[in-house]
Amino acid sequence: MNKAAVIVAMLCLQASFTHAQKWMTRTGKVSFFSATSVENIEAFNNEAASVIDARSGDVAFIVPIKSFRFDKALMQEHFNENYMESSKYPKAEYKGRITNLSDVNFSKDGTYNVKTTGKLTMHGVTKEVPASGTIVVKSGMATVKSRFMVAPADFGIRIPAVSASKIASKIEITVDSVLKEAK
Repeated sequence: MNKAAVIVAMLCLQASFTHAQKWMTRTGKVSFFSATSVENIEAFNNEAASVIDARSGDVAFIVPIKSFRFDKALMQEHFNENYMESSKYPKAEYKGRITNLSDVNFSKDGTYNVKTTGKLTMHGVTKEVPASGTIVVKSGMATVKSRFMVAPADFGIRIPAVSASKIASKIEITVDSVLKEAK
């Protein structure tokens, strides 16, 4: 093989490695669930922005707090005004890194178990939060699924004594977001 053909082959190979470095969405789904013997509370948000850098493993999710939807309007009002103070703290952010990135092949359809370590900022407080989940790569999309627990008290979210029996001390957070290759 001549030298020019080798260079062209190397450039093509490099291009295949640099293709689809970032996966993004602005319509990610994040929900939370609080179960107690008195009442279950659940809310859904379909406006999470997220990005995964396939080369570095960096992961970021930004979730607008006011975009959480509840079945009961009064719950949504209390959530935004009394607990999350969403006018003062309008978003939650998770910034981290996939720690087992070598186990994920973003260019091949499949289901990949992932672990992340990162920092969750919510209600003005930042805490280290490890999370595990899956990335399902299929037809040029990557579906990110994760479930982890968060204690509102860890983030300075005060629950009034009168409501304490209605809200769990740990809240289950679920991520189920479809990301597309950034072009």
